[in-house]
Amino acid sequence: MKVLIPGISTPIARMFAARLAARGDQVVGIDRRGWPDAPANVEVHAVDVRKRAAEDVFRKSRPDVVVHMATVSHFAEATEERYRINLGGTQTVFEHCATYGVGHVVFVGRHTFYGAGPESPLYHVEDEPPLALASFPELADLVAADLHASNALWRAPQMTTTVLRFCYSLGSTGHGTLAGFVRGRRVPTVMGFDPLFQFLHEEDFVSALELAVDKRPRGVFNVAGPPPVPLSIVIRETGRTRVPLPEPVLAAMLGRFGLPRIARGAIEHLKFPVIVDASAFRAATGFAHRIDELTAMHAFRAAFPLGD
Repeated sequence: MKVLIPGISTPIARMFAARLAARGDQVVGIDRRGWPDAPANVEVHAVDVRKRAAEDVFRKSRPDVVVHMATVSHFAEATEERYRINLGGTQTVFEHCATYGVGHVVFVGRHTFYGAGPESPLYHVEDEPPLALASFPELADLVAADLHASNALWRAPQMTTTVLRFCYSLGSTGHGTLAGFVRGRRVPTVMGFDPLFQFLHEEDFVSALELAVDKRPRGVFNVAGPPPVPLSIVIRETGRTRVPLPEPVLAAMLGRFGLPRIARGAIEHLKFPVIVDASAFRAATGFAHRIDELTAMHAFRAAFPLGD
């Protein structure tokens, strides 16, 4: 099987590419950042997925499967640039998939699609609309990319489309939204709140992707691992110090005094949980996580110790 991975340079995408290559699949990657030390059996093109050179990769490689991982969730990029990467890049990938006869495309999305708020259900299912964009407008580009991918289910019926809404990942690479939030010595929380956080180990993340490629489920699926745990437990078990602050004080201190830089809208995610029901994906693929939540937290702590 030939698999094309836009966004191959991220740590989890590299793990996924190496897993596929090790089992004998042909792996081709596209990423403007490149992958200088990629394995010899992984072909990488250092091009922007939105440029003509990326279309040439689709045309020449003719992949059986495309796993689209070229979206960003961090907020270092300006809003306009995030829109170009997330929505513009996703539109381009799906156009190329339709043009060059790709049989199966997997869109790797995020469970934050659903939003966090006081009136949200505890467990979100796949047919729910996105919420709380008014309080967290920085999510709009990721939501738009997810909706565009989901629309391919009827827009391009000749192609099997799998949209995956993953919960947070955590592990030794330190990659991802949750890992970035708890990277520093002190982790801020909103005083009076201790929301549940849902995450899975990076190896299980890769296993879920592998199953999606092999089983080819058609539709939108939430993907999660162990039961969620309170944010205070995540902070403690990763060896960090919890710093509870009144919400107005926290908003004013973001990115200062050693605290992580997050968008102001993300404060809602420090107050209210975003938990997904992942039973549909388990039923469609047989996925079961192998690594429990404590092991995932301790793997991150071992990889990023703070010392004394």
